[in-house]
Amino acid sequence: MSKNFEKVKKYYDTQVWNQARVYNAVGKWITEEEYKEITGEVYNSVSKP
Repeated sequence: MSKNFEKVKKYYDTQVWNQARVYNAVGKWITEEEYKEITGEVYNSVSKP
């Protein structure tokens, strides 16, 4: 689990961050798999949410 996973998940769950913000955190704060765990959507590097 990435160092910032819990922080990003909390931000998303409390609507501080939207899905696009979580998307932008992939590769910097979280992994693609963690993105799916947080948002329920498969990370697609071709199209932004």
